[in-house]
Amino acid sequence: MTPTNSAEQALDEALALVSRAPEGGGAGGHRAVSWPRAREAAAHAGAGVRARPHDVPLADALGEVLTASLDALTDLPSFDTSAMDGWAVAGPGPWHVREGGGVLAGSGRPEPLADGEAVRIATGARIPADTTAVIRSEHCREAGGQLFADRPVVTGQDIRPRGQECRSGDLLLPAGSLVTPAVLGLAAAAGYDRLTTSPRPRVEILVLGDELLTEGRPHDGLIRDALSPMLEPWLTRLGAEVTGTRTLGDDPAGAAALLEAVTASTADVLVTTGGTASGPVDHVHPVLEKAGARLLVDGVAVRPGHPMLLARIGDRADGRHVVGLPGNPLAAVSGLLTLAEPLLRALAGRRPRPRYTATVQGDVPGHPYDTRLVPVRLDDEQAVPLRYHGPAMLRGVAAADALAVVPPKGARSGQELEVLDLPWASGGCFT
Repeated sequence: MTPTNSAEQALDEALALVSRAPEGGGAGGHRAVSWPRAREAAAHAGAGVRARPHDVPLADALGEVLTASLDALTDLPSFDTSAMDGWAVAGPGPWHVREGGGVLAGSGRPEPLADGEAVRIATGARIPADTTAVIRSEHCREAGGQLFADRPVVTGQDIRPRGQECRSGDLLLPAGSLVTPAVLGLAAAAGYDRLTTSPRPRVEILVLGDELLTEGRPHDGLIRDALSPMLEPWLTRLGAEVTGTRTLGDDPAGAAALLEAVTASTADVLVTTGGTASGPVDHVHPVLEKAGARLLVDGVAVRPGHPMLLARIGDRADGRHVVGLPGNPLAAVSGLLTLAEPLLRALAGRRPRPRYTATVQGDVPGHPYDTRLVPVRLDDEQAVPLRYHGPAMLRGVAAADALAVVPPKGARSGQELEVLDLPWASGGCFT
């Protein structure tokens, strides 16, 4: 084992150990990794996976991350062009208007201008040789075959010279840049048809539970599956490629299917819902143990969502990861933001989420030992806590712009709190 690998192994072991050790004390031996450390562990896990870049057409690169720098393949612009509709003129005026058509964008090389000559020109058209300036249409007048300027003409005005934006070989964007719609436009302008990027992490969703209905109203002890409709688009907005969603029962057949998925899935990440606690039909821990998984996070000091977990199947560089979300809907959202998001960002080569704060409006009660994630609406740079934030509730988060990170023992009105934008409020994977 190399020194680097030894250090990484030691960090993994420390993270796994601290996730099972008491943090913050408290009656009853409160046991869970802190919320910040859980997010660090998830990001560290994703960053350790060996990158597998691919070469894709421009349209398929949107939302992925450049693994090679974007260098200019040509000067931009690649020839002197007109910045405005108007007249290309040579020398001092007034100018004799050249007979025939003007110079249009996309046309061939125009004839040079003689001294004292003017020709109509369109925005983006190639500048004729020996042109002194371009005069905007609204700044001149034509009369009797001559062109007269209504204001002084400055040499080079309204001409975009070749290489104004960049020269061939210039660095346009470094590796690690997110491919946004604007990046696609820049790449196309610079002459690219394909980009080398880090692919989106492939995610398979496994929803666990015998009590779930896929349609209709809840009845007779059965409830609607609220997670399947929510998780796939949410994970997609986080930059993942969701390969499928399956529902597995809590019976032995469901446990066997979960074991098969954990050991044989081709996804980079398996996201499970439910079954992460210690109830009689909670199969996730026994299945992970049977699969030889390494628990990186086993419980987080956060409410809601404390039974969440993160595990790795296989070695650090090539292994797959399992994110175990609690079954309660808002607790599952907490798990997405705590473990899934930093893991997926790191797997995709994206930078960590930018951190920012907002002033909370009103006192917010806290847990004695744990961080709380509370749905808030952002109004005039203030975070307004919303009602209906119990672990099984979605009403609050459905109306929210973000979740506020409330420290143990709570926050006072006017206190600055870290806020986590929700994907639909922050523009998803293009921010």
